[in-house]
Amino acid sequence: MRYLLRRAVFFVLTLWACITLNFLLPRLMPGNPAIALLAKFHGRLNPAALKAIEIALGVNVHQSLVSQYGAYLHNLATGNLGVSITFFPDSVSSVIRGAILYTLGLVGVTTIIAFIVGTLIGIIGAWRRGGWLDSLLPPIFVIFTAIPPFWVGMLLILVFGIQLHWFPYDFAYDPTLTPSLTLPFIGNVIEHSILPAIALLVTSIGGWILTMRNTMITTLADDYVKMARAKGLPSRRIMLDYAARNAILPNLSGFAMSIGFVVSGAVLVEYVFNYNGLGYLLVQALDSEDYPLMQALFLLITVAVLIAILLADIVTVVLDPRTRAAR
Repeated sequence: MRYLLRRAVFFVLTLWACITLNFLLPRLMPGNPAIALLAKFHGRLNPAALKAIEIALGVNVHQSLVSQYGAYLHNLATGNLGVSITFFPDSVSSVIRGAILYTLGLVGVTTIIAFIVGTLIGIIGAWRRGGWLDSLLPPIFVIFTAIPPFWVGMLLILVFGIQLHWFPYDFAYDPTLTPSLTLPFIGNVIEHSILPAIALLVTSIGGWILTMRNTMITTLADDYVKMARAKGLPSRRIMLDYAARNAILPNLSGFAMSIGFVVSGAVLVEYVFNYNGLGYLLVQALDSEDYPLMQALFLLITVAVLIAILLADIVTVVLDPRTRAAR
């Protein structure tokens, strides 16, 4: 319990430090969001219009830094993330809400599938070391891991999108459709996500296979696994309850980091497929110097990673009795 309490305190302090840095960095940069928006009008705005834009964007250069920090914390607590420059006058919250579901559906699902499938292949490959599965699948997927996902995406677009016309390869859904919770629209979204999902899967699954296989092989040499075999326990129980349960623990932190970074989206893959998720949204924010949107996305990524790591610590304590005894 003390270990989890320490981790919770560390989470709170780290979150506060990230929020503070997220507040300070844009304000230490030259200019402000209002000036960036003014550039879109080629500077042809009078001072009154510029002041109105500053108020709309939550920029007040006449306030002290402490007052701005207090207002910033209040806005975060109330969910007010400012107004987007790229999608002006839409709020940052509404822009993120419009993109996050597509990223969670694409990157989140593919990350979970890659972890589960890669872990299972790694477990079976290590258990049947030297068999056909261990000799065939790990080398193939490890080779794909070295290939950039955006390159695989472009190859899929060329073959299955342009030449064969099997799958759509542009945008997250058909632009002629109205987004809604209907079966035709959901089916259209799934159809548009097939090619980018394949690009992410084939380039990420090899890492999980390799790490799980190597850890599993080391675990199989431990004394408690040899003792379980000497007792005549079923092979399935030894493989899953004794070896795999302990071998998977080091991978939980890596999986937590991957889940945390899901909200950042697969930037290059989303850009190649023109997929309107958070990764593509981040590219647009950078191109447009959209400081409020960039701030919100960076903070969202940070919070997601911290929460994922905290949950991984909790799962580790639950699965590993040695952790509870030692800490």
